[in-house]
Parts: sequence; C-alpha cells; structure tokens
Amino acid sequence: MLKRLSICIMLLLFITALALSSNAAENKTESKAELKSVTVYKSGAELFHSTQANLLKGNNELVIENIANSVDINSIQIKTSSAVTLMGIEFSNNYMLPGEKSVRVKNLEDSLERLQVNWSRLNNGITNNEELMQVLRMNRDLKGTQSGMSVVELTKLMDYYKSKMEELQLVKTTLSDKINKVNEQKVKIQSQINEENSKNTTSAGRLILQLSVAIAGKYDFAVSYVSPNASWNPYYDVRLDDIKSPMKVVTKAKIAQTTGIDWKQVKMYLSTSTPGQWGTAPLLSAWYLGYVNPVYAMKSQMRFQNSIQAMPVTESIAAGVSNDYELRDKINLRGYASSGGNIPIYIVNGTPMNKDEVDKISPNSIKKVDVLKGESATAMYGADAVNGAIVITLKDGLDDYVSIADNTLNFTFDIDLPYDVPTNGKEQTATIASAEIAATYKHYAVPKLDKDAYLLAEIADWNKLNLLPGEANIIFEGTYVGKSFIDPASTTDTLNLTLGRDKRVVVKREKMIDFSSVKFLGANKLQKFTYQLTVKNTKNEPINLLLKDQYPLTTNKEIEVELLDTDGAEVNGDNGVLNWKLALSPNETKKLKFSYTVKYPKDKQLNLN
Repeated sequence: MLKRLSICIMLLLFITALALSSNAAENKTESKAELKSVTVYKSGAELFHSTQANLLKGNNELVIENIANSVDINSIQIKTSSAVTLMGIEFSNNYMLPGEKSVRVKNLEDSLERLQVNWSRLNNGITNNEELMQVLRMNRDLKGTQSGMSVVELTKLMDYYKSKMEELQLVKTTLSDKINKVNEQKVKIQSQINEENSKNTTSAGRLILQLSVAIAGKYDFAVSYVSPNASWNPYYDVRLDDIKSPMKVVTKAKIAQTTGIDWKQVKMYLSTSTPGQWGTAPLLSAWYLGYVNPVYAMKSQMRFQNSIQAMPVTESIAAGVSNDYELRDKINLRGYASSGGNIPIYIVNGTPMNKDEVDKISPNSIKKVDVLKGESATAMYGADAVNGAIVITLKDGLDDYVSIADNTLNFTFDIDLPYDVPTNGKEQTATIASAEIAATYKHYAVPKLDKDAYLLAEIADWNKLNLLPGEANIIFEGTYVGKSFIDPASTTDTLNLTLGRDKRVVVKREKMIDFSSVKFLGANKLQKFTYQLTVKNTKNEPINLLLKDQYPLTTNKEIEVELLDTDGAEVNGDNGVLNWKLALSPNETKKLKFSYTVKYPKDKQLNLN
C-alpha cells in the first residue's frame, strides 16, 4: 500500500513539474528593443532602449533582442510596471540573427557583382576566340592535305592563316590582360569586404529576463546599460580672419562605435566622465627625507616655472548666446477657440504663416514662443492680429541645438539633433559648439631653439569655455596653417594657444666674437659669451613680441656664473631665462645684446653650448 502511495506521489510531482515546464515554455516572449538615446563617454556609452511585451500571469521569460554585443552586466537597469517583478537577468550574444549589412559592404558587394559580370563576358570572349583559332588550325591542316595547289595559291593561303592567327592572338592577349585586371580588382574588393565583415559589428546581443507577472497584459520596459564599444574625442577648428578680429573656435567630436547595432536618429549626449571607475580618497603616509640630485630637482622645477608670460591686454572682443527658450508640442493661444473666427495669426521668424504650416514645424526647431494679445498684438501686426498673435522664433545655428550641463564631476553636451552613427568603427564627426572668443594676439620667439617666430593667442578666463584637451586645426586668413593643441589642464589664468609660424617676423641669434673672450686665471678658466638678437617686423601692422633667451646656472661651488649685460630684459634668476617684451612698428628692426661669464677649473670641460 505504501509502495503504491509513493509511486502516486512521484507521478504527481512529475506531472506538476511537466506542467510547470510547459507553462514556462508557453510564457516565453520575444521583443525587439528600440534605441532611443545614447550617452557617449570618453570610453564607453550608456544606451537607453524601450520595448513592449504581452505577458501572461505567472512566470514569464522575456527575450529582448537588438541589444549591444558587449554589456557591463552590473550596469543593466530595467524599469517597468510594479505588477511585474524582475527575478533574474542574463545577457548573451545572438549570432543566429542575420546581421544587417552596412552601406559600405552593400556598395562593395555591388561592385564585386559588376566585376563578376564583366569577368564572365571577357572569359566568354576568350573561349570564343580559342574556338575560332581551333577552326583555323583544322582548316589549315585540311587544305594542306590537298594536292594540285600552285605556289601562288599556297602563298596566299599561308599569308591568310598568318594574318588571321595574329589577329586572334592579339584579341586573346587583350582579353587576358583585361581579365587579369578584373581579377586584381576583385581580390582588392573581396579583401575590403572581409575586413569590414571581420569587425564585430553585426552580431548584436540580447537580454533574457525572468519575470513574475501579477496581472496579464501589455507592459512597457525601459532598458539601459553601459557598453564599452564606443567612444568620443574632442577636437577643434580655430579660425582667424586677422589679428584684429575675435577668434572663432568650433568644438567638434569624433564618435565611433562597434556595439553591433546601428544608432539611427538617436538623441545623443556627450559626457566627459568615464563610467565604472574605481576611486578611493587618498591617505597620507609617512614622509621620510633623503638626498636628491639638485640639478635634476632644478630641471624638474624649471619645467613649470619657464612658462610663456602674458603681454599687456589691450582690447577684448566677446560674443555670447542666449539659450533661454521654450519648446511646445502644441501652440495655442489661451482664451481663444482653435476653430471659428477667433483665430490668432502666426508669425514665424517675421513671416506670417497659417496654422497648418505651423503644425508641420518640428518642436525641436522652435527656440522661443511669444504670445501677444489685444493692443500689444495689433500695435505690432495691425488689424490682422485683432485675435492675438503667436510669434515663433526658430533655432538658428548649432548653438541653439546644443546645451551644456555643468555637473558636479563632469559636464555633458546635450545635442538636440538626431544623429546616425553606424556600427562600423569609423569615426563620425559631430559639431557640438561654436563660439567667438576674446583673444589678445602676440608673437613669441626663442631663437636659441627655433629660428622662427610663432603667433600666439592669449585667452583670458578660459575656464569658462568648457574646453577639453584636444588637437586644434588652425585656419588663419582662410589658409590651413597646421595643428596645435589645446591644454585646459593648465593652472594659469591665461591660456596660450599656438597659431603657427609667422615667417614675416624675422629673428636672428648670433654669437659676437669680438665681444667674447677666454682668459686663464691661475688654475681657472674665464670665458665671456656675448650674443646679439636681431628681430625685424616685415608686416604692415605693428606687433607685440615676447623674446626669450637664457644664460647658464650652476650648483657647483667650483663653477661661477655672472650675468653682465641684459639690455633691459626681465631676468628670472631661478631658471636663468631672459624675457624681452617688445613693441615693433611696421618694418622696424631692433637689436638686443646680452653677455655673461663662466669661471671654472681649466682642467675641466663644461656643457657651454
């Protein structure tokens, strides 16, 4: 009896488990996530998706496709109704889904197909040509067996065969050359296709959610996570018309991603932070004194002390942009009916428009909406505005579409334009800011190190510009002059930006032999060095020039250095740098001279050059 009862219980448990597994299999649902917005970090990106799914009461398994191919599992966040309880998350790559080919691959495959058609046509031509040659050979052999031909007839026959064979051989050679070229091109295109396909850009990922649903129904899901396969880097275009105008700085971003899903018409944010960083506040440990090399310590200090000094500020030119605007999906005038006779007029950028035309305007393109009523409307727009006026100002230029959020630990560029970034790893360029910056221009020269003079721009209060470290393309007077680097990590109040070499400012440094000498004083040797610096402004406008040179320093008591003449230079005794701040008129030349002596044991050698 007990044995039968045990068998019945086991059978009942088996049937229950089978029913549960069957129920779980029936409650498996698949959905495709739609990418809504992306926050791109310097390394990595946070993707935000939305999806819907019909769920049954009880346990459900929801498979969400179209997820990035690499995901930080700890960063996954799922938001849905309170009637749905998330019990587990699993991420995996789905290699079975047919990947969508990029435009680049499609174009390459089309080119390869056209080459294949051309190859087949050429190959058929060679086959036909060889058949003709075979017929010619057979006909020649047949004619050769006939007797009774005269010498003249035989000669004509041989000439015919020769000319015809040469003609067919030439055609064959031409076709073979064309086939070889087509084959070479096919190999190149196929190699390019293989390279494109070798990138992990087509296989997307998926999330498998284990859910407990209290009430059956259709539920919305918001999914976000961080993927490492994306990045952005800033760079700049710096444009100057002349040194009398403000400097225009266009901030751009190079964005690349290989997440396996194309970003199509997504809302994009660019953040300066890096997700998932480990960080621990520093602690002080014991500080033990020890001997150091004084020369090495001095050189390390000089790297920070020997900076480019600022010239006197003359005139500042600045421009600002107001970002105070309001977006409205539906524009209506309160207090008036939307139909009938009490219809206000619509003015868009100064031009009257009807309601239907206004409804076609994208809300994202609207910068500001002003509502005028009564006398205010009629005074501005006449009797047509007796029922009021709605004045719409559209966004004009990139600055109206990009806003900058200055957060506690970073700042974020909010781009209010939809962007497409394909998953091919190639950098896409986005313009994120444009501004005219007040700058003071000066020239800078260190003839000991470089024979050319450089044009610099001094930017005051640069920390308000939200600049990032990055390369800058310099376009001066409409000509690309080279690259520079913007380093906002500088701790100085003024940012110096190198704009390029100016060949019209001539700088020359030469050692004056007549004023230099060598003397022997007992066991010591005394050397005198005199240098002349010549600067000439060949430009048609005056310039300010910061000229630098140096004299040697010593930490050895056996070596003595004395600075004799500086010709009015500012002397930095800590690093031995001489600074001349010169104002040069057009075509003006100035000559400066400085000298110093070095005394040291005559049996020693010094690095005096």
